[in-house]
Amino acid sequence: MTAIHTPFPALTLKAGKRALARIRENGLSAADVGVLPGAAGGPKALGIQGLDLALFGEWLPRAPRERALIGASIGSWRFASACLPDPTKAIRRLGELYTAQDFAKGVTQAEVSRSCQRMLDDLLEGRDARVLDNPLYRLNIMVVKSHGLLAEDHRARLGLGLSSVIADNLIGRPRLARHFERIILHDARSAPPLGTLTDFPSRCLPLATDNLRHALLASGSIPMVMEGVRDIPGAGSGTYRDGGLLDYHLDLPYSGGDIVLYPHFTDKVIPGWFDKALPWRRGDTERLKNVVLLAPSPQYLARLPYGKLPDRSDFKRFMGDAASRQRYWRTAMTESQRLGDSFLELVERGLGDHLQPLS
Repeated sequence: MTAIHTPFPALTLKAGKRALARIRENGLSAADVGVLPGAAGGPKALGIQGLDLALFGEWLPRAPRERALIGASIGSWRFASACLPDPTKAIRRLGELYTAQDFAKGVTQAEVSRSCQRMLDDLLEGRDARVLDNPLYRLNIMVVKSHGLLAEDHRARLGLGLSSVIADNLIGRPRLARHFERIILHDARSAPPLGTLTDFPSRCLPLATDNLRHALLASGSIPMVMEGVRDIPGAGSGTYRDGGLLDYHLDLPYSGGDIVLYPHFTDKVIPGWFDKALPWRRGDTERLKNVVLLAPSPQYLARLPYGKLPDRSDFKRFMGDAASRQRYWRTAMTESQRLGDSFLELVERGLGDHLQPLS
């Protein structure tokens, strides 16, 4: 990757307490990294594409080892791309396929689901088995099984169900157990890289070629935007939706002593999708003690078009002008090379002085 030098810090780097002490004493090497989380966030993933390319295309291959990739929504799509035979090509392909999507005013949930299914087909190109037999990476996909009205796609009933979820979440996040069950579909060769899950009803089930696409599509199926995915093979009957509803930024009890390297859209860890508007809901510092979080800096974001990463609101902002949105998103992807270059330069010099506590 050819370096793009910047006069300002492109990255914000934060670390949990154990990772912070470890890196300040010994630095960070690729061999230290055993887990990578990938958050839900839709088009925001395009805005950190350069970071993914630097990690999967250059830095992690310097120290080949088994690593767990655990993603919700677009995070699972990013990591499925990284598990394909040429991760650099696949990550770029995902960005182009996502950017090429276009929706007319009044688009239905069914139409969006069909568009995403075509995108997934074009990304995988029949190579489902290659994702699951990658010699180095072990893919874990977060989805939720929806209960009650959340299991329906009728807009009025689904809207009532979501209103109940929002109310329960305000009372307390544990009340979301009334509405969702967490499902982790994981590489059959190893268990998810997590300790005991006690916050919500949870099941861990093996991925296979007959359920990989179901799992990926379900993991990104946002209520009111896409249809739920029904009856995932191996998971049983029911309606499955976006894993970010419960695990938006993957505030999870990561197991083991390896570094959990987290390429992220923001320097905050927000537990669930419904916590976005609740500033007091933040990740648990004990669960995140081994995490090193990499995110675009405020200075970097300020210099992007519109001062932000791409996001789903851009579909409305540019309604009827897909060409302008696509130029903007491609600019964001090109600029994100600075994020990857910045990480490679910083890790070479030593991250210790650049790390802030993750709180």
